Amino acid sequence: MVSMKKERIDVLLQQQGFFDSREQAKRAVMAGEVYDENDQRYDKPGSKIPGDTTLHLKGKHMPYVSRGGLKLAKAMKVFALDVKGKNVLDIGSSTGGFTDVMLQNGAAHSYALDVGTNQLVWKLREDPRVTVMEQTNFRYSQLADFTYGQPEFATIDVSFISLRLILPNLATILKPGGTVVALIKPQFEAGPEYVGKGGIVRDPQVHRAVLERILNFALAHHYDVLNLDYSPIKGGTGNIEFITQLRLTNAVKPQAAASVSIDKTLQAAYQGLNNATK
Repeated sequence: MVSMKKERIDVLLQQQGFFDSREQAKRAVMAGEVYDENDQRYDKPGSKIPGDTTLHLKGKHMPYVSRGGLKLAKAMKVFALDVKGKNVLDIGSSTGGFTDVMLQNGAAHSYALDVGTNQLVWKLREDPRVTVMEQTNFRYSQLADFTYGQPEFATIDVSFISLRLILPNLATILKPGGTVVALIKPQFEAGPEYVGKGGIVRDPQVHRAVLERILNFALAHHYDVLNLDYSPIKGGTGNIEFITQLRLTNAVKPQAAASVSIDKTLQAAYQGLNNATK
């Protein structure tokens, strides 16, 4: 039996998406705000515990292996998505928040794909429903790489790369008619000249331009645009992010649903996240 590597509590908190820095995590631990799934409290940031331990903050139980799972959970609910019995593909899986959400919602199998390594939590790494595809650049993936079965549903949560480099190849792999839930991150879609101090995009016009560009790109590459909303939590550096639902189509001219409104989405995002923490 393989023993699980132990990790510092403050490091785990950062890995699971609760804080942007170890310093923030340390303060929370020393304040007595950090608990594990058995409600054991930790107060020493340097204490080492099994790396698959699911942590949560006082009064805030985390239902998924990482805070990032909350982003997909909102999409699943608001967009009324169904993954039961489906083979799903998690592009940019990281610690596995999206994979966890999909498995909890009945997905049959998940391909956890990431360009990095040793990020997926042990709980998911040893789950027979998960195929771990580490050190994999999706831009060069092929359908033959997905040996369990063709993905029918895909999620995208990538950093330091545009969705415009992901969507075209995904169209060659996803089952026709398949659903895509993509996280749109303005900080990685806008040019560097539009990203402000601390790596944050604050200009509403840049947000608008990014959304228009990505949605139009999707339409031009065989995807219908079915839904658009904002992420319920900000990204790691404090950026507002957006979630969209796409559908791979064989139609000559893909369509955007009449309900998709960039203006309404931006307004809701600014109101909903005005007082949100990172």
